[in-house]
Amino acid sequence: MAKAEPIDELGTPPRDFAGLRNLLIDRHQTLPKRLSQVARFAVAHPDEMAFGTAASIAEQADVQPSTLVRFAQTIGYQGFSDLQEIFRSRLRDRWPDYEERLQTLEHQSRERGGVPGLLDGFAEAGVTSLMRLRDSIDATQLEKAAKLLAAADTVYLLGQRRAFPIASYMAYALGKLGVRCILVDNVGTLGQEQAAFAGSKDAVISISFTPYTPATIELTKLCVAGRAPLVAITDSPFSPLTELANVWFEVVEADFAAFRSLSASFCLAMALSVSIAEKRRGS
Repeated sequence: MAKAEPIDELGTPPRDFAGLRNLLIDRHQTLPKRLSQVARFAVAHPDEMAFGTAASIAEQADVQPSTLVRFAQTIGYQGFSDLQEIFRSRLRDRWPDYEERLQTLEHQSRERGGVPGLLDGFAEAGVTSLMRLRDSIDATQLEKAAKLLAAADTVYLLGQRRAFPIASYMAYALGKLGVRCILVDNVGTLGQEQAAFAGSKDAVISISFTPYTPATIELTKLCVAGRAPLVAITDSPFSPLTELANVWFEVVEADFAAFRSLSASFCLAMALSVSIAEKRRGS
């Protein structure tokens, strides 16, 4: 069986994680269904791609191990091991001494046990989330979002379920800072009426994480249809919010015992809220 042609026209695959990630985001829609499925998994779970075996990764991605080999060759790598090395190099280049600190926290948690151990675990997840945010945030995009939001007559805030505390906090913070805002809380299923007046002179902050609350997506589309610019906070480049947004931020929260942290999301929300007020005061 002939080797599939790489989707990179030059036939030279990226040798760094950022380049690989951008390639997968740009080209995943042109890949066959199963390969696109692997691309989505790889972007969402880079640590699993680095540490797992072909069998364990294939099981998690719900594909055959041979699909991983075909995927790697299709995007220009010699095989799966060659591709996996990019994910492993990401860990070597990023947070070089952080694994040691995580191991220390895990040891303390096991030693103490009980409620203090739970506290250590959740604290560890929060620290991990914050460090990921600090290392991955794009300062240019942050500045662009702050300018866009500061220029708005009214900032509409959307977020349901797990994202609702973040949207609610921003409504509180912006109100205290003298920035006019509307929290689209969808109480009584009145979200469409609440969002209906968002227009081109306003701006929207929409927050949604996997599995992406349908009401949030639909209300965001309503606001965008009214020509309101959108700043999105989400957890994947494949989120339905990214294709609607003028600016979007990927926030990947760590978890402890399957409970995901909100530390990084709240940190970003605080930074955006204060930056809006600061830019308005300076204008």
